[in-house]
Amino acid sequence: MPSNRARSQRLRETLLAWYDAGHRNLPWRKSRDPYAIWISETMLQQTRVETVIPYYERFLQRFPDIETLATADREDVFERWAGLGYYSRARNLHRSAKMMLEDFGAAVPDTIEQLRMLPGVGRYTAGAVASIAFDKPEAVVDGNVVRVLTRLLDLRCDVSRKDVQERLWDEAGALAKGTRPGDLNQALMEFGATVCSPRSPGCESGCPMKRLCRGLRAGNVEALPNKPKKKKPRAVDAVAVWLPRGNKVLAVQRPDKGLLANLWELPGGEIPPNSEPKDHVERLIAERTGLEVSSPIHAGTVEHIFTHLKLSLHVFRCGEAPGRVKLRNYQAHKWVSKEKLDDLPQATLARKSLELLL
Repeated sequence: MPSNRARSQRLRETLLAWYDAGHRNLPWRKSRDPYAIWISETMLQQTRVETVIPYYERFLQRFPDIETLATADREDVFERWAGLGYYSRARNLHRSAKMMLEDFGAAVPDTIEQLRMLPGVGRYTAGAVASIAFDKPEAVVDGNVVRVLTRLLDLRCDVSRKDVQERLWDEAGALAKGTRPGDLNQALMEFGATVCSPRSPGCESGCPMKRLCRGLRAGNVEALPNKPKKKKPRAVDAVAVWLPRGNKVLAVQRPDKGLLANLWELPGGEIPPNSEPKDHVERLIAERTGLEVSSPIHAGTVEHIFTHLKLSLHVFRCGEAPGRVKLRNYQAHKWVSKEKLDDLPQATLARKSLELLL
C-alpha cells in the first residue's frame, strides 16, 4: 500500500463501506462510554471475541464505572476475571482505575500520552481507546492489522523487525487520518478477523480489497505475514497436593509478581526434570507450607501450555497434616471448604487439577 493520499483514501472508503454494510454486533460497540471501551479493549488482548463477550457483560454489571472498580477489593476483581486468563490484565485494570480516580477525576484520559501512563496500556490499547472512544486519528496495529497490511503491501520482510513494525504503524496511521477513525480501526481489525484470515482467506469470495491487494496479485497472500518460527515451549513438571483438614482443604496464594501472580491454587511446586513426581511431594510441602505429609496418592496429571512453557501438573492426595502453616514462596493461605475453594480466583491449570480431584 503506497503512502500516497489518494490510495489511502480509497482504502478508507472501501473499508468503511464494507464495515457499514454489516459488521459484527458486539456489545462494546453499542456503547460510547470510554470506560466500557477501555474494559473491552483490555479483555480482547490475546483473547477471542467469543470468549470475551460473557466476561465483559458480567464485569461491567459488577463494576459499572471507574469509582466502583477502583474501590473494589482486588480479590473481587480477580473473581470476576477468573477463567479469562492473563491475570495481569485484571491487576492492571484495578491499578489503572485507582490512578484514574486519583489523577484524572474518575475519567478515562483522552490523549495517547495520558493513556500510556496507565498500567497495562500499551501502544495498541491507547490507540484503540483514543480512536474509538474519543474519535482521535490514532493508529492501531494488532495481529489482524499486521496480516491485512502485509498482504495489501505484499510486504515480505520479517514482521518482528523493528523497522518493519514502525512501517506498519505508519501505514495504519495514514489510514486513521480522516473521518470516523474509530470505525476505520474497527473495520480494519474486523476485516482481518473475518475475511483476511490466517488460513483460507476470502480473497475470491467477498473481499472488497482484492483490486487493491498487491499480495493477491503476486499470489503471495497465504505466505504473509512473514513471522519468525516460535520457540518450542519448555517442558516443566510440577506437583499439586490436596491437603485436607476436617472438611476443609488448604489453598495458597501465589506471589504478587511473576507467572499467575496473586492467584490461588493447591500447594506444591516445580520438580527437577526426569524425576519421579511422588518422590518430591513430602519435601515440597514441608519446604513451602511447613507441614509434614506422608504416603501421597497420585490422582492424575493435567497439562497446560503457556506462551513459553508446557506444564505437566501431577496431582496428589494426602491425609491430614496437623500443625501450623508456615508459608514460603506464597503470600497467603486459607483452609476452605470444597465449595469455597471453587470460588477463589484461580488459573485454568488450577481448575483443571480440581476437576480431576472432585
